[in-house]
Order: sequence, then C-alpha cells, then structure tokens
Amino acid sequence: MTASTLARPRSNAAAPTGRPRRRLKPGRPIPFGAAIGPTLLLAVWAAGSAAGWIDSRTLSAPWTVVITAGDLIADGRLQDNLAVSAQRAGLGLAIGTAVGTILAVLAGLSRWGEAILDGPIQIKRAIPALALIPLLVLWFGIGEEMKVITITLGVFVPVYIHTHNGLRTIDSRYVELGESLRLRRPAFIRRIVLPGALPGFLLGMRFAVVGAWLSLVVVEQINSTSGIGYMMELARQYGQTDVIIVGLVLYGLLGLLSDGAVRLAQRRALSWRRTLAD
Repeated sequence: MTASTLARPRSNAAAPTGRPRRRLKPGRPIPFGAAIGPTLLLAVWAAGSAAGWIDSRTLSAPWTVVITAGDLIADGRLQDNLAVSAQRAGLGLAIGTAVGTILAVLAGLSRWGEAILDGPIQIKRAIPALALIPLLVLWFGIGEEMKVITITLGVFVPVYIHTHNGLRTIDSRYVELGESLRLRRPAFIRRIVLPGALPGFLLGMRFAVVGAWLSLVVVEQINSTSGIGYMMELARQYGQTDVIIVGLVLYGLLGLLSDGAVRLAQRRALSWRRTLAD
C-alpha cells in the first residue's frame, strides 16, 4: 500500500448524497407572530357574540367590553385601581426577587448553605403560596402587608430554583480558572458566578413576573378596597360581566407585557448564545 493510497480519502466517508440539506430549525421568525394567537381568539369571540352563539350574560361581547373600559377610564376608576395593583405587584416582585437571588447564591456557593436552605425552600415549593393565605391572614391581618407577603412568596421560589440551578451548572473549568488566577471571593462572584447564573436567573424571572400577577389576582379579592381584583369582585356582586372581563383582559395584558419585557432583557443580555430560536 503506497503513501498516495493512504492519503486518498475513502469514497463513502463524506460523499454528498445529492439531496438538499434538510432544515431542522423552526424557521424564520414570523413578523408579529406573538399577536396571531390572541387575534384569532378575539376573532372567534367577536364572531360568536355577533352570531348570538355566546350569551352576553355569560360573556360580554368585545365591543361591550371596550365601551365599558372607556367608561371606567373616563371615571378614573381604572387608572386608580391599576396604580394600586401595579404598586402591590411591583413591591412583591422586587422583594421576592432580592430574597430568591440572595438565598440562591448562599445555597449555591456553600454546602452548609444548601443543607440549611434548600430543604425548607423545596418544601415551600410544594406548598402553593395561595394555600398559605388563611395563615397569613391570621398572622398579618387583611391589610397591605399580607398582600405583599403573599406576592413575595409566589415570586421568590421560582427565582431561587432557577438561579440555584444556574449556579450549580456552571462549568467547573471556570471555577478552576478562577482558582488558578487566585481570584478573591467578590471577584469570583462578579466575574464567574453572576454571568454563569444569569440564564437561570432570567428564566426564573419569567416565572416570577407571572407568579406576581397570579398572586395579586387572589389577594385583591380578599377584603380589599382598591385594586383591579377589588373592582372585579365588586362587579361580581352586581352581575357586571363586562367589568369582570375588563379586569381579566387587563391582568392578561399586564402579564404578557411583563413577560415580554423579561424576554427582551434575556435576549439582549444573552445575545452571545446561539439557540434553536435564533
């Protein structure tokens, strides 16, 4: 066997098949693709209401909801209740995010921290935050403190879970590099830990913002005197279906916009990653 024979590539190793390469990715992004599903849902709702298939006493027509929303805005009721709800959700989200991040760092960087913190938090994870409302009412009453604490409990668990997972999945080679460079603990956290945990943290934030609004829906219907949930509960007592739908649509829009803001931050902060969605 000659050297030329050894250097000659085998004919069946990388021979082209003659078939075009099949694309396995989802394809190019659809312009305004996120609006297609809600638009179809709105079209079905409008068509059902116009054809009389949907009883207006059960579900008000879209145009009725729009008129009601305009009346609530003209009265100032919608803005006032929205401001109160946004303040509650924002405060609970801020506190829950801070608590979840700090606990995740403590448990992710220390075996003792994990031994002390992870078990109780996993127990809390198995108990819905809304199931604790009767106990929280007994402890803190029915004021703002109880509402903010309930939202905080619904927020900090997903932030902790995903941030902790992001910390524990950091490549050990980066840790060894930090040890080789003799990085101090603050520099190690700033240069290696925080960038490595950022994808998990942002994923946790997507669950957290939705959890904040879900918790808000419930707590505002417990002896509240303001907020979107209070407005909906008052409408239920008077049989005002259109006002209830306005509140539901507003909650949905707030959750959608909040999630969209986190996704935008995620896309910009992690622009260096190439994923299936790109």
